[in-house]
Amino acid sequence: MKKLATALIAAGLVVSATACTASNQLTTAETCERIQSVVSNPANNAGKTGMNRLANQIRPIHEVASDDLKPALESILEYTDEQAKETPDEGKIAELQAGYEEAGSTYQKFCS
Repeated sequence: MKKLATALIAAGLVVSATACTASNQLTTAETCERIQSVVSNPANNAGKTGMNRLANQIRPIHEVASDDLKPALESILEYTDEQAKETPDEGKIAELQAGYEEAGSTYQKFCS
């Protein structure tokens, strides 16, 4: 009986955790609203400091972003992380540029 109770409690905790995780994901509209609040700040576009600020503000959104926008945010984070380095790898930036531009198109598609 004790094992059954333990198993039921464990199963309940797993179901509760799953329910909480699922409810934390944003809708596409909610993701767009959060992204808009970040990109509308002009300080996020100014040099390495701005790239760091932008990336740090997008990271928590990326964690809960809608499935439609999560890949675009990942591309933005990769690009901004490389740009914000003390000595960015120009070759890597060139490789990431296409994904960054595509992320902008994806954002426009879902958030306009």
